[in-house]
Amino acid sequence: MNLVAVGVNHTTADVELRERLAFSTQQAEAALASLRDMPGVREAALLSTCNRTELYCLVDETVPDFAAWLAQSRHLPVDKLVSVLYQHQGEQALEHMMRVAGGLDSLVLGEPQILGQMREAYARAHEAGLLNGELSRLFQEVFAVAKRIRTETGIGANPVSVAYAAVSFARHIFADLKKSRALLIGAGEMIELVARHLNEQQVSEITIANRTQQRAAELAASVGGRGISLEELPVALERADILISCTAAPLPILGKGMVERALKKRRHKPMFMVDIAVPRDIEPEVGDLDDVYLYTVDHLQEAIQENVRARQQAAQEAAELIRDAIVRHRRQRREQDAVSVLREYRQQRTSLAESELEKALQQLNNGADPEQVLRKFQHSLVNKWLHTPSVTLRKLAAEGRAESLLLARELLLDDPDSPSEPK
Repeated sequence: MNLVAVGVNHTTADVELRERLAFSTQQAEAALASLRDMPGVREAALLSTCNRTELYCLVDETVPDFAAWLAQSRHLPVDKLVSVLYQHQGEQALEHMMRVAGGLDSLVLGEPQILGQMREAYARAHEAGLLNGELSRLFQEVFAVAKRIRTETGIGANPVSVAYAAVSFARHIFADLKKSRALLIGAGEMIELVARHLNEQQVSEITIANRTQQRAAELAASVGGRGISLEELPVALERADILISCTAAPLPILGKGMVERALKKRRHKPMFMVDIAVPRDIEPEVGDLDDVYLYTVDHLQEAIQENVRARQQAAQEAAELIRDAIVRHRRQRREQDAVSVLREYRQQRTSLAESELEKALQQLNNGADPEQVLRKFQHSLVNKWLHTPSVTLRKLAAEGRAESLLLARELLLDDPDSPSEPK
């Protein structure tokens, strides 16, 4: 059977097309049922995220028309997919799966979420009865390599998004974020990402302030926090150890005077602030205050660019791990190719041995001398075992095929330096 990886991602299809090709959980289950009935498909899994939709399938020699299947499943004309669909087979397909799981094929290099999403795709296919052994084993190889990439390279060690970088900066200021209280200003996508990252770090309290308090409350509820209006900022500022702001306001929201008053209430306990907004939400003079650590989006971008370079170096190390894994996979497949030959050889030798053994037992039952019977059994068995190799070796020698004779010597003769067979 042939492994095939086919799909689209952020480099081949625009966001509008990716949205139309995305499968919800329920849609994915129905799609897997459809794949199960597709002629030529033996095993299959479906991965669908915001940046990619991919099929991983074990198929017969003739690869099915997956473009037509995707087009029909998502109610699209097939010609919209032909130019954006990529397809890998065999070892290239396995290498692609490893790159995806390791974060090397992601929009954000090294992002960790994709591995969890691939595990979910594997589990969903397993529950649907579409993993019968070989594809499941290949997935385990993929997961093992992805784990090595996460643990043996620095690909996930350095933040490369503004939201994550902001939280990472906070971790440098506060030894234990679990004891810190966070105040976020704004309720857009960036603040939502910051809130998630802070929640993952288990900060003790998250407060979100926004011009529309209802929107702040909705976002805060998703991370176990509370939402407030901008009018409540002066009081909320007194409790904030971490403040991260990103609004679309044309003028600063936090002035030096408001922060000074809050610091007095806090008895000059340090405050960490990140202003991600452009134009800025926090007056630059706030950074002159003692006990305030103020960073802007420019500071974060400098760190992010340095981290991108670090991740690119780690990605090279990860690619080397994948190459090693493919070499091991190739060797294992070649070793498996020998299993059927060995099985057939064993069956033939066993059949010969059983035939000679039956003759020897019959002779013993007839009262023949045991020693003579055993010697005859040995002689006859060895002769029959050697008959076919002898004929073949003589033919090879007559044809002058010296390399084949050397291979035969390697196969047939014991190496005196090799360990003996266990008894």
